[in-house]
Amino acid sequence: MLEEIKKHIAEVATFTATSKEEIETFRIKYLGQKGLLKTFFAEFKNVPNEQKKEFGQVVNELKTTAEAKVNSLKEALESSEESKGIYGDLSRPGEVLELGSSHPITLVKNKIIEIFSRIGFNVSEGPEIEDDWHNFTALNLPEYHPARDMQDTFFIQTNPDVLLRTHTSSVQVRYMENNKPPIRTISPGRVYRNEAISARSHCFFHQVEGLYVDKGVSFADLKQTLQYFTTEMFGKSKIRLRPSYFPFTEPSAEVDVYWGLETETDYKMTKGTGWLEIMGCGMVDPNVLENCGIDSEVYSGFAFGMGIDRIALLLNQIPDIRMFSENDIRFLEQFKSSL
Repeated sequence: MLEEIKKHIAEVATFTATSKEEIETFRIKYLGQKGLLKTFFAEFKNVPNEQKKEFGQVVNELKTTAEAKVNSLKEALESSEESKGIYGDLSRPGEVLELGSSHPITLVKNKIIEIFSRIGFNVSEGPEIEDDWHNFTALNLPEYHPARDMQDTFFIQTNPDVLLRTHTSSVQVRYMENNKPPIRTISPGRVYRNEAISARSHCFFHQVEGLYVDKGVSFADLKQTLQYFTTEMFGKSKIRLRPSYFPFTEPSAEVDVYWGLETETDYKMTKGTGWLEIMGCGMVDPNVLENCGIDSEVYSGFAFGMGIDRIALLLNQIPDIRMFSENDIRFLEQFKSSL
């Protein structure tokens, strides 16, 4: 009897099947209600006492081997059928691919670029790690100039002449050094200032600055360019320019757009005035043109600059600027179809 059981164990170990029917026949033969295992267990009472231990071990081995074989054959067959179903059925619907979404800063930046490209502005870029000349001195901010205190700067400790740029005006300096007028360019990019992080400010943010240099450029050209931009960007055509001060432009102005007072949100955003400040601008100071190798007696120009983050906050009614850099997928997925 022991030899017969061992023979069955060997047969079970080598058994193979290619269909569910063959596996079921095999299962019934060994594990069914009238299978061989039932028969062997029924014979246990007739086995001599000195052989009961060995007999029980061999029968249990047959049972374990048969169960494992049935399970492995079923898994192999199911895996084969699933693979065939996926790759063999050409009419099977494809899996839905999750689409990514652009960052709200990128969406706003791209729209600004697109608006200015319609009137001939190209895009210029420069390094985020700058030297003192391009970031300050060439822009009419010589060493120890009090206006440098307007921008809290990250300097590189190993070299006090190297810093993280505080504005993208440094890109405009580089562009003027390497290109002759007429110049019409915008410079989007990330800038850095040593400021406390809060819901309204961050130590890094994004700017886009524009520059137009040619013969006979006037303040009226600047105003009309900004009028065009605010209409295209916000759908608001009413703007005002308030006198201000920037070291690299003269005269200088702050630009406000009339946002309106139609909703409670409008009141909060504009502090009840209806006007919203969006950028600074002015006529390029002749000293800046001369520093960049452009004859200020022949050419004139205007410049403007705005915060991309600020505009993104306004357009999307986002309450906290820190949300832009937290990489929260739930927040970012909201902008798949924005703008």
